[in-house]
Amino acid sequence: MNRGSAGAAVEHATASRPEYGNWVSTRFVLAPAAIAVVLVVLAVAAQVLRIPWLPVALLGLAVVAGLVAAYFAYARRLLAAGDGAVQARVQGLVLERLTWDGRGRALDIGCGNGPLSIALAERFPQARVTGIDFWGESWEYSRDVCESNAAGQGLSGRVTFEQASAAALPFADSSYAAVVSNLCFHEVRGVRDKREVVREALRVLEPGGAFAFQDLFRLKSAFGETDDLLAAIRGWGVASVQYADTAKSEFMPGALRLPFMVGTMGILYGRK
Repeated sequence: MNRGSAGAAVEHATASRPEYGNWVSTRFVLAPAAIAVVLVVLAVAAQVLRIPWLPVALLGLAVVAGLVAAYFAYARRLLAAGDGAVQARVQGLVLERLTWDGRGRALDIGCGNGPLSIALAERFPQARVTGIDFWGESWEYSRDVCESNAAGQGLSGRVTFEQASAAALPFADSSYAAVVSNLCFHEVRGVRDKREVVREALRVLEPGGAFAFQDLFRLKSAFGETDDLLAAIRGWGVASVQYADTAKSEFMPGALRLPFMVGTMGILYGRK
């Protein structure tokens, strides 16, 4: 996000409710919609030029592009901001699996605009929370928006944000009593085996500390087989680890259970 758009988001968050963004970017809606329009124009031109079969083929592709745009528009609506929205409820699953007494320091890896960091601080009033993210231009998130969102909820004193990579956390071993993450690990660049990102997150967790990580853990190209992932985590000396399938949550609309949406999402949780 550039500084201008980040500043506008900060102003919006301060003036009204927190600006947490939407997992489905507008480009996923606008790009296929634009392609559909271009294809229709080309189909009309091909018809005028009397090119055999091409108008029908182009219109078929336009329909496909239009359906893709419609799907992502619907998904974006389902995930829109609000306490009852699917996006907020999916994030809430992380805290539901976190068995922690709320005393000490907690870390949120890949905090985005800070929704999970803020929810963690609200759920555990005695905790001090650090949210880290790499941010950057590829995502509509920023540290400025995080800090504005936290300030709007009266949490500036207990929630702080730092720029860092999840692949190399700038914290000593056993620094935190609780560590959480939501849809970050699979996005970490420069690390082919994403299990190593999970291992790095556990490195900064103190012995006996609680963790809850939600990600595309059933995406074999990133994490391998789920059973193998759990076995690897146990092999790192973790006291307990369990897995829950996010897509099977009762509130999850069927339209979002596709593999490229939440179909491969799950939660790893337990104690070190």
